[in-house]
Amino acid sequence: MELGEKDMINGCIDGKRPYQKMLYDRFASKMLGVCMRYAKDRAEAEDMLQEGFIKVFKNLARFKYEGSFEGWIRRIMVFTAINFFKHRSRNFKEDLDQVNYDAPFEDNIISQISAKEIIALVQQLPEGYRLVFNLFAIEGYSHKEIADILDIAVGTSKSQYSRARNAMQQLLAKHYQILNEPFQEPK
Repeated sequence: MELGEKDMINGCIDGKRPYQKMLYDRFASKMLGVCMRYAKDRAEAEDMLQEGFIKVFKNLARFKYEGSFEGWIRRIMVFTAINFFKHRSRNFKEDLDQVNYDAPFEDNIISQISAKEIIALVQQLPEGYRLVFNLFAIEGYSHKEIADILDIAVGTSKSQYSRARNAMQQLLAKHYQILNEPFQEPK
């Protein structure tokens, strides 16, 4: 850990505003990116970010200097996003049989999409799909861990992830208008 980061953390723990601003400025844009993947739009992501930073500042004294400080903040943001939805009492256990996604898909299309476009597509996923997709594909949690976090069955996590992938394929196909056309490399 760099000395500047440790000084910044200690300054924040001591309640010094310049250090708090420094910490926020250093991590806010990266953490907004994390929140954007879980939110339905930018305003919701900004709400998650603010709530997450409140938790970061309240719990800063608990950081043990084991592992990455950025990783510690990221974990708080992910759980803030999850709790954001749980507190609104939404039902994560969607009826998965209501939607049928069978769009064709070409893996090469991924290399042509910007991160901003991918986030916009992820935001179009139904809430439960979006959470499981992010936790499994992006954050690297196992289906067992996701089941524990969201209080769902492991099979539900697996099913929602599978359906989220299929939904992403359909969204990509629609976005790039390749529903029934073979993919061709640009010339």
